[in-house]
Amino acid sequence: MKQQVEDIKIIREMMERSSKFQSLNGLSLVVAGIAAIVGGVVAYTHVVKEALNQGFYSSEDIRFLLIDAASVLIIAIAAITFSSWRKAKANCQALLNKVTLRAAYNLSLPLVSGAVLCSIFLYRGDIAILAPMTLIFYGLALVNASKFTFGEIHALGITEVILGLLAAIFLYNGIFFWILGFGAAHIVFGSIIYFKYESNRK
Repeated sequence: MKQQVEDIKIIREMMERSSKFQSLNGLSLVVAGIAAIVGGVVAYTHVVKEALNQGFYSSEDIRFLLIDAASVLIIAIAAITFSSWRKAKANCQALLNKVTLRAAYNLSLPLVSGAVLCSIFLYRGDIAILAPMTLIFYGLALVNASKFTFGEIHALGITEVILGLLAAIFLYNGIFFWILGFGAAHIVFGSIIYFKYESNRK
């Protein structure tokens, strides 16, 4: 009987590995969160604070914000990709497989749609709406892709959507909700994933 239970556990683990992307590293989300907080603080102190006082964003302000956001995005993608590759290699798994591609597809649909819509509003000069929109579309992307990875990603996605809606209510304080969503939320849920799934296996 004991052997049968062990066999069932092994079969369940194999099915879980084959149907879900488990190479996501919790610490990489923490790194992404720290990068977002730093980027958000830099954006606020160098651009947003003064722009809110003046009532408008100059072309230089927009250029600075785009560079700042792109830097945060590059750091986050690099951290998540590298750590996922290391984790997959340590578990003797391929990083690119059917599950990864499905997760990437489900993640990219809302992200690409949101990016196009944000670009339209940015072109029109509607800067204030960008924080809630990026949070909401990112949250929807996480919820959409969460069925292929840890359940905590679904909760993270819901958190991002809620913060995005709050940012839409308090429109001119969007930078603070942006820092909470892309910064603090990533650190919290990244830590949860790490301590729940990874620290005990070392």
